[in-house]
Amino acid sequence: MQILPRQRHRTPEIYGDYWFNSDPIPLNALRGYTILLHFWDYTSISSLRTLPYIKEWHKRYADKGLFVIGVHSPSFAFGKDPLLVRKAIDRLGIKYPVVMDNDLMIWGSFGNRLWPTQYLIDKHGFITISHEGEGSYQNFEHSIQSLLVDSGFRGDYPLVMDPIREMDKPGALCYKLTPEIFGGYQRSNIGNIEGYVPESTGHFEDPGLYLEGRIYLHGDWLITRNFLKLNESEGREGRLIIPYKAKEVCAVISPEGESKFQIFVRQNDKYLSEQTKGDDVLIDDDGRSYVLVNEPRLYHIVNNLEYNEYKLTFSSRSNGFALYSISFVSSLIADVISYN
Repeated sequence: MQILPRQRHRTPEIYGDYWFNSDPIPLNALRGYTILLHFWDYTSISSLRTLPYIKEWHKRYADKGLFVIGVHSPSFAFGKDPLLVRKAIDRLGIKYPVVMDNDLMIWGSFGNRLWPTQYLIDKHGFITISHEGEGSYQNFEHSIQSLLVDSGFRGDYPLVMDPIREMDKPGALCYKLTPEIFGGYQRSNIGNIEGYVPESTGHFEDPGLYLEGRIYLHGDWLITRNFLKLNESEGREGRLIIPYKAKEVCAVISPEGESKFQIFVRQNDKYLSEQTKGDDVLIDDDGRSYVLVNEPRLYHIVNNLEYNEYKLTFSSRSNGFALYSISFVSSLIADVISYN
């Protein structure tokens, strides 16, 4: 968490494309309030893991002078659709105002680099606290309380939130995980030896040998700027193979031209079980684990019992299957505590 000199960081005004849960709100109209700005994206796993804290802080401190505004800065083009963002806001139970930042103008004016990023703004309109990514939730809540006192609130505060997850506890150490993998050629991590030509369909063969942090393709795939899409003829099956180190796996998948299709999921060449499947995975009568893709969003694919090295395989016969990214969640290193 970074504390910023007040005289140098007056808050830029926010001009968004569309507002949810509120009419447009000029920050100048909120002088006297403590403002929490939460930059997020509904396809970002780190944004979604931070969200329960943001929602609870809004619930705890809105009547004490805290004004929370979410800034939805999309990573992918479909995130600019207000209908999809509205659906995500409803699904996630967000009650505070959210502004769409489709052209990343607000994002750029704050100099952001990561999803999520949080800012605390004091009663005079100066940024006093910024925090990138997950963690430091208790320190951030103490800062909220301190700024509310500066704003004039003199009542009692609740105790700061207990960590929602073991990984959120101060001093928690986690295993090193595979970085996020992107599907498109702009940030390509395709490991096949065939290579590819941007904005065209190529044929790929599963090499059988894999490096962590890369995607391996089998079948005919279209490689675009931001995603890769199955482009097989005659309904043939295409596969994606991803070796990784983590406990959980999420994937940003979009139905391109076709919806409500199945993507079958195997790990280490076996279908997922009830104990290892993610929240968005179903299991059919034959014991096959699959994801039913009906909208562009982040799908929770795997929730292993422990951190380890794994090989994940997606397979489908639908040419609507478009993969944007795959992200991972680590796990606490048991019985190890950092006192730094």
